[in-house]
Amino acid sequence: MQFHSMSTISWLTAAVFLLFVTLCCTRSLWAAVSALLSLLVKSRRMLLVVALMVGVLLLNSLELTWEQNYSYSADFTPWVFQLEGHFVAFFQQLFHAQGVTLVVSFFYLVVFQALILASLFIYAGDGRRLFVYATCCTVMLNYLVALPFYALFPVNEVWSYPPSGASFYMLEAFPKFNELYRPLSGINNCFPSLHTSISVSMAILAIRSGNRSWAIAATGSAAVIVFSIFYLGIHWFTDMIGGLLLATLASGLGIKWACSLDRSPDSLSS
Repeated sequence: MQFHSMSTISWLTAAVFLLFVTLCCTRSLWAAVSALLSLLVKSRRMLLVVALMVGVLLLNSLELTWEQNYSYSADFTPWVFQLEGHFVAFFQQLFHAQGVTLVVSFFYLVVFQALILASLFIYAGDGRRLFVYATCCTVMLNYLVALPFYALFPVNEVWSYPPSGASFYMLEAFPKFNELYRPLSGINNCFPSLHTSISVSMAILAIRSGNRSWAIAATGSAAVIVFSIFYLGIHWFTDMIGGLLLATLASGLGIKWACSLDRSPDSLSS
């Protein structure tokens, strides 16, 4: 099995999202969908927060465009390599196998996106409006903190730095990755690892939400995604540490931000 197009990834993301919501929401899939739509219709504040989250996600593509048109040429990759050496290459050698490549690529490309989307519907279906807010706020904080690092502290992916000795195993599962997926993810946008920070953030929120089945699913998914960033040869160990710190910060502040939104009167409600 290989990934051949972004449409395949989109369909698989939708399938994993449906599976997550069906198995982990305390109500039915349709009740969860109805609950989130109801929140968006009844509360303009909720609609605004979700729209802002989408807007912040779009900033990532704008940052990539800015990079292409800006003459800033710093490269901190050699410094990171001096710090940790051949850790990623050694890690890859321990686990490399075709089956492992397919599984971890699936989690990196598909499950990562489904975690964010499913969180919104599961919390809405569970009647946990606070955690719908918290998911949006946490995702926004992750990106808003990471983007300045990507612009001002560029670090190249491990496989693209020859002295690292790492291989880019993603191409075994998605041969056209650099053609189709690369425009969404800059090759020097490594520190901190957003795949680490956002997946771990979703796991932290799931644990704090009290939904046991979702906590298990989100935590297990986050663990595989963190494994994948090394196995695929994308991120440095330093990137992962930065991602874990960012996840802790963003999820904590995200819940506090959500509490302020959830407690105050919704003056924009229709």
